[in-house]
Amino acid sequence: QVRLVESGGGLVQPGGSLRLSCAASGINFRLYTMGWYRQAAGLERELVANITGGGSTFYEETVQGRFTISRDNVRNTVFLKMESLKPEDTAVYYCNTGAYGRNFWGQGTRVTVSA
Repeated sequence: QVRLVESGGGLVQPGGSLRLSCAASGINFRLYTMGWYRQAAGLERELVANITGGGSTFYEETVQGRFTISRDNVRNTVFLKMESLKPEDTAVYYCNTGAYGRNFWGQGTRVTVSA
């Protein structure tokens, strides 16, 4: 059974930082691209960043230079380091992977950027 469990969200002031974690189980983690998505209230879920098994990364334009995605293939965990946070980064952040022909999602972790 594939399971993704996010943690690390919370309330942070503009300009602050947070690090999200996503622990994966049930897959051969190192083989799969892992992604972070977010969904703000009233908007569609969007890709924030992803990382291949080999470590190649992609970032959505508005987070480029502020967010860093990384992975630990021993601990089966993917991270999203978020810096210089802005109010528009407020959203529920979801971990994602595609395996066995299916899309898998975590339960999400809420990030609120507010003074």
